[in-house]
Amino acid sequence: MSETIIAADGKLRCQWCGAAPEFLDYHDSEWGFPVVDDYRLFEKLSLESFQSGLSWRTILNKRENFRTAFHHFDFDRIARFTRRDIDRLLENEGIVRHRGKIEAVINNAQRAQEMVNREGSLAAYIWRYEPDNRQWAKPQTVSTSAESLALSKDLKKLGWKFIGPTTVYAFMQAMGLINDHVEDCVIRARVEHARNSFKRPGGSQ
Repeated sequence: MSETIIAADGKLRCQWCGAAPEFLDYHDSEWGFPVVDDYRLFEKLSLESFQSGLSWRTILNKRENFRTAFHHFDFDRIARFTRRDIDRLLENEGIVRHRGKIEAVINNAQRAQEMVNREGSLAAYIWRYEPDNRQWAKPQTVSTSAESLALSKDLKKLGWKFIGPTTVYAFMQAMGLINDHVEDCVIRARVEHARNSFKRPGGSQ
């Protein structure tokens, strides 16, 4: 099966972004571009957790609802959520109403606060797990890596929930810790340029 599709502009893209109309913009403007903003990193970890057992299309279509419900993933605000907030979220038809995943986001927000106090930022911690690009697997051929296993294990040790190695690998793909666009995809070079000029937090390489 081909790894690419020809988009409306006549240029090649990763094959997966042709699966739904809303995927193309996400693929072209977000997926794989490096992110240092703590709230965006926390958002993606949270949404990947919500995706477990579901499709990314479902989550992407509800993303603005999630952002509204969770205060744009400001983990300092989420960390203060109470039982009343959980009940409110369980009534919100615009998001995925899964008690365990909602409670995990609140727990993880509290863990994120601890991490910021200890590390200076969520980004400084996460980017320490950036893999050596000489050791990347062929694009889109694996769903976990040594780094996603290590990051998942350490997060769990620190008390994070719903953060398995597959979830973490998808997070790393999306947030630019690796460039997993296929070789012929027109966006791959743009992502690589962004990664080359990206200033890693905390002096990570």
